[in-house]
Amino acid sequence: MRDLGAGFKYLLKGQRWMAGHGRQYGFGLLPGLITLVLYAGALVALALWGEDFVAWATPFADDWSSPWLGLFRGLLTVVLFALGLLLSVVTFTAVTLLVGQPFYENLSEKVDRDVSPDGTAPESGLPLWRELWISARDSLRIVLRAAVWGVLLFACGFVPVVGQTVVPVIGFFVTGFFLTEELTAVALQRRRVELRDRLALLRARKTLVWGFGTPLAVAFLVPFVAVFLMPGAVAGATLMARDLLGEETGDAEEDADGDVSPLPPPPSGSTAPGR
Repeated sequence: MRDLGAGFKYLLKGQRWMAGHGRQYGFGLLPGLITLVLYAGALVALALWGEDFVAWATPFADDWSSPWLGLFRGLLTVVLFALGLLLSVVTFTAVTLLVGQPFYENLSEKVDRDVSPDGTAPESGLPLWRELWISARDSLRIVLRAAVWGVLLFACGFVPVVGQTVVPVIGFFVTGFFLTEELTAVALQRRRVELRDRLALLRARKTLVWGFGTPLAVAFLVPFVAVFLMPGAVAGATLMARDLLGEETGDAEEDADGDVSPLPPPPSGSTAPGR
């Protein structure tokens, strides 16, 4: 349970770091705004034509008597929209990171330099096009994994009581895990940590990951919140990535006024990855 609180602290630290770096924060909002407009249009379309899609997909129910036909298709329409919302939360981060790759890469490096004892940050040494390709490829793999979980949760949603209580809670934890993977990938890819190793790191510290990603997943459900939290989430994920890799973290960071303030040490139990 200690890691659960530590994960949430990293989320807060990231937002605090961004509060002290207003110029980077302003540029960091642009990718999220672009992605938000695209996703809002898709969700509006799903809300307007989701019922028509369900009717087209369930022709076997055309002859059902009232009220069963309306209840059945109405429930499926609600579940379809909920599934679309879940996938949008998961994929929003991946798409926003892809759109804003150059900025977020630079932002993550600045955080590393701030907290690194020697003031340096790891660099991948890869050209931008190669980094974009790796990011897109790994994001697609994560989205496919999330989609599998989404289908399973969609099916479990039909189970009475459990589907309306336990399943949504599990959904937030699953979403939080995949959100954290996407966000920590910015820092870990610069360290040439492959997707399989990143997933192993996160699975070894699930409570830390849930403490960071689950509150973020809940917050991302509120319109526009994801846009404003994304830059700080990248900063916090960079700090957490250092913990996951067992990297030494300095004892100072800049506060909002540019002065130096103490930075708490990472939680105990950090270990380096087995490569």
